[in-house]
Amino acid sequence: MVLQMGLIALVFFGPRGGEGVLGWPESVARVTRLASVPLMVVGGGVFIAACLGLGRRLTALPFPKESSSLVQTGVYAIVRHPIYSGGLVLAIGWAFRTQSWLTLGYVVLLFLFFDLKSRREEEWLTQRYPEYADYRKRVRKLIPFVY
Repeated sequence: MVLQMGLIALVFFGPRGGEGVLGWPESVARVTRLASVPLMVVGGGVFIAACLGLGRRLTALPFPKESSSLVQTGVYAIVRHPIYSGGLVLAIGWAFRTQSWLTLGYVVLLFLFFDLKSRREEEWLTQRYPEYADYRKRVRKLIPFVY
């Protein structure tokens, strides 16, 4: 949890660059500036929809609650870990807004962290919910239709 919060803090509050760091080419900067707000809105929306979709099942711990059931509807029908996916899209939007290569690097680290964390979570989910194996075959982990 501490590492996750540290990575999120780096994305949003960490250093953006420094002496000798190349800026974004103007053609890239223009496109990313335009894409930044829609990405942050979509990412935030997916994050909120995922939290609401879990309702009382939502927990700060990655281990599923005893009294919970597997959610496979809403954003969970599109991606297995939409809280992580939404957060990543929001973070990419922020990196595009700040136009910082360093921030984009922090997002890559956050993606790798969420990928590793979700692997352990999926072991617990498979043990807790017999239907998780089929769900896992049908729905991608972090990037809809891709990964």
